[in-house]
Amino acid sequence: MWIIRKRIQLPSEKGMFLFVDKTVPQSSITMGQLYEKEKDEDGFLYVAYNGENTFGFQDAIKTP
Repeated sequence: MWIIRKRIQLPSEKGMFLFVDKTVPQSSITMGQLYEKEKDEDGFLYVAYNGENTFGFQDAIKTP
């Protein structure tokens, strides 16, 4: 996950959620196991991600 966070430049205050076939994979599974289990007919593993503000972070509120 760290490599993906770095490559997409996701800030540390955002949580990252990965989805494969509309579900969140087990955190204990390796990428190799995930690939073998969920790869598409074309041989690719399709992964979607979503970043969300987490850990109590709020964007700065500007006041006049």
